[in-house]
Amino acid sequence: MTTITLAQNFEQYFQVVFASTQPLREESFRIRHAVYCEELGWEPLRESQWETDDCDDYSFALLLLHKRTGQYAGTARLVIPPPSAPHLKLPFEKYVLDKIKSNIIDFDALVRGSFSEISRLAVPEAFRRRLGEQNVPFVVNDLNPTSDVFSEEERRNFPNIAIGLYLGVIAFADLCNHDSMYVVVEPRLKRRLERLGFLFEQVGEELDYHGIRALYYLPRTKFIAHLNPEIRELYDMLRKQLENQMYLYPYHNGWNK
Repeated sequence: MTTITLAQNFEQYFQVVFASTQPLREESFRIRHAVYCEELGWEPLRESQWETDDCDDYSFALLLLHKRTGQYAGTARLVIPPPSAPHLKLPFEKYVLDKIKSNIIDFDALVRGSFSEISRLAVPEAFRRRLGEQNVPFVVNDLNPTSDVFSEEERRNFPNIAIGLYLGVIAFADLCNHDSMYVVVEPRLKRRLERLGFLFEQVGEELDYHGIRALYYLPRTKFIAHLNPEIRELYDMLRKQLENQMYLYPYHNGWNK
C-alpha cells in the first residue's frame, strides 16, 4: 500500500490563492470580519462585513481554497512597509515598538521593503470543527440550501489549515526576497511553530492584548532551514502554487542600490 504524504494529502483538498483581485481581497476581509468581529469580538462589527485597517493599503492577502466546496478555509496577509513611504508602519511598529528588545535587533537599520509582518491569520469556524462534531449539520455556503457536511478525512486536514497559511505566507516573503519577517503571537503558538521547524526568536517583551503575546522574528536564513522533510515538501508545493500565480509581486533586491 502506497503511503500518501502530508503534501499530497493536503493538495487533494486545498489550494493556496494569491488575492490578486479586489473580489478576492474582499473575501479575505469577510473571513476576517467573521472571525475577529463576529466570533471573537476583538474588532467592532462593520456594516460592510469587511474587517480592514490602514495596513491593508500595503498588504497582500492569501486565501486557502477548499477545492470540493469552493469555499475559502482561511486567510492571512503579509504587510510590507513601502520603501517609498517610510511613514507607513507595520502593525507591530504601531502598537508594540516600545516593547522591542533593542539589544537583539536594530530596527532603525532595517531597509523599508526588505522585511514584513505576518498578520490577520483567520480560519472560519466551520473549518475548525473537531472530529467529534462531524455529525452536527451546518451550511458551508449560505447561498446553498443543502447542508454540506465535511467528510471525516477532510476534517483530519483541518488542523493543517493554519500550518498551510503560515507556510504560504513565508513562501510569499521568500518570493519577495525579504531579509526577515515578524509576527505577534502567543508564546504557546510560537512553541507550536517551533515544533514544525519555524525557529522564531522573541524580540519584544510580553504584553497583554487578548492574551499574553510577544513580537517574534524570523530571518530569511531560517525561513525553511529547519523544516522537517514532510513540512518542507508541503512548503515547496505551496511555494510553487504561489509562484505560478504571482506574475507581479513586491521585490526588494535592488530597490535601495
